[in-house]
Amino acid sequence: MLDPRAQRLLKTLIERYISDGEPVGSRTLSKHAGLDLSPASIRNVMADLEDMGFIASPHTSAGRVPTTRGYRLFVDTLLTIKPLERVEMHQIEGNLVPDQPQRLISAASQLLAELTRFAGVVVVPKRRSTAFRHIEFLPLSEKRVLLIIVTPEGDVQNRILLTERTYSASELTTATNFLNTHYAGVALEDVHQRVHAELQQLRSDVMQLMTAALEVGNRVLSESTNAYVITGERNLLASNDLASNMSRLRELFDLFESKTALLTLLDSGAKAHGVQLFIGGESGIAPLDECSVVTAPYEAEGGVVGTLAVIGPTRMAYERVIPIVDITARLLSGALSHN
Repeated sequence: MLDPRAQRLLKTLIERYISDGEPVGSRTLSKHAGLDLSPASIRNVMADLEDMGFIASPHTSAGRVPTTRGYRLFVDTLLTIKPLERVEMHQIEGNLVPDQPQRLISAASQLLAELTRFAGVVVVPKRRSTAFRHIEFLPLSEKRVLLIIVTPEGDVQNRILLTERTYSASELTTATNFLNTHYAGVALEDVHQRVHAELQQLRSDVMQLMTAALEVGNRVLSESTNAYVITGERNLLASNDLASNMSRLRELFDLFESKTALLTLLDSGAKAHGVQLFIGGESGIAPLDECSVVTAPYEAEGGVVGTLAVIGPTRMAYERVIPIVDITARLLSGALSHN
């Protein structure tokens, strides 16, 4: 436990470092901490904080910077959360109104990136079923057909089918009407099992089209169960803290591409109540050693369906990022539940 004087100095040091990006010395602390302490007393407290692992001294400076342990104490016990500006609240509210789930998720990711100037991530909810509410075929060009699938949740998925021959508009209408009339609301894997017995009444070439559509549709509705939408990765290039280490930055972008490790971390955030922070090495993922991940679960119809997050350098304005993540999660939950 730190005494109030040490807490005040640590809080001031971290706030100045987040604001200025430079190691903080005793002269700066004396000016901003609001304590009647001599420079020698401040240096003694800083030495104690360094011995306890809350701050560290870079080799090139006499000042100190926070460690992961220092940030953790700061976030857990010393941080003063700032309410969002009214314009920011209006921006979130205006963009997260009831709509198709996929558009809402993309909007939430974009908002997180725009408001924080870091990377915004939203895990796509796992599909509750592979049934379809509506399916449609549209002609594109010779031997190319657009397959449109609307899920029971209102998501719209588009895929291009490459066919063995060109289908007329009337043939595509026949296939559309047959599937919607007989199979809307039925899981596609079940449709696939029944297809050969029940589609014999149609010409074999149209049956081939629908068989191909069912195979593609089943794949489409299953493939996004472990996906997320990420926006604002390029914002991280503007962070001096991260851009100074290009090899680590490349590892971070590789992490975004591979998805598996980051999804595991974000899934753990779905089990939390409210906002959760992973600071530096706390994530257990090497490319995130110099980053913080601020997560919050979001809901639909009373149950948690995914996680959203902001990823940025450990030197971030936590007092601002935390409420952005929290409020975005709450408003996304409300919009999805009223969709």
